Amino acid sequence: MNGLLYPFQQSVRRDLLLAARHKTEIITALFFFVIVVNLLPLGIGPDPDLLRKIAPGALWIGALLATLLGLQRLFAPDHADGTLEQMALSPQSFTLLVAGKILAHWLVAGLPVVLIAPVLGLQFDLSGRGLLILTVSLLLGTPILSLIGAVGAALTLGVRGSGALLSLLILPLYIPALIFGAGAVEADLAGLGPEGHLSLLAALLVVSTFFAPWVTTVALRVALE
Repeated sequence: MNGLLYPFQQSVRRDLLLAARHKTEIITALFFFVIVVNLLPLGIGPDPDLLRKIAPGALWIGALLATLLGLQRLFAPDHADGTLEQMALSPQSFTLLVAGKILAHWLVAGLPVVLIAPVLGLQFDLSGRGLLILTVSLLLGTPILSLIGAVGAALTLGVRGSGALLSLLILPLYIPALIFGAGAVEADLAGLGPEGHLSLLAALLVVSTFFAPWVTTVALRVALE
């Protein structure tokens, strides 16, 4: 089992080491998330009821945009220096190597958002239960954003104007995760219970985890030809 997962572990380790050498990219994405979320209360005003209503959508949109910020560099640097082609030609599983890169992207771009979201949620007057549900929804949903985003990044690899094309391609695919993630908190605030939304979000995560690395691998092989 360890031998089978070795390419995956090495890919995660490599990308985390590279991210540690470029800390500004991590800080930029996190700072962007904080700024986006903080601007909305300033623009809308101090009404607690209104802030509670917009909180789930505001935090989820901020998480979505922060994830999108780093997607273009998920495969582009490795493609530019030939590393991606060496990965594709190596005897190790290319799908596992790609899956490792996706997990590393989530650890760098998604996990910090999940950890800081409850702190930002306090300014929206969310209750402790609301903050917990928000955190769970982001913990289930942000990996989906990375998985779907990886497919888009692979499909647009090497294409001129790939940044704009990537956004147009994957933003519609993010809508179900956004609806179920924000809807979980909204349903709880309305007294309906978040279980249904969280279950659907978990189902999306399972499906994305199963299919996205494989689809991304196929798209990368096409881009490398």
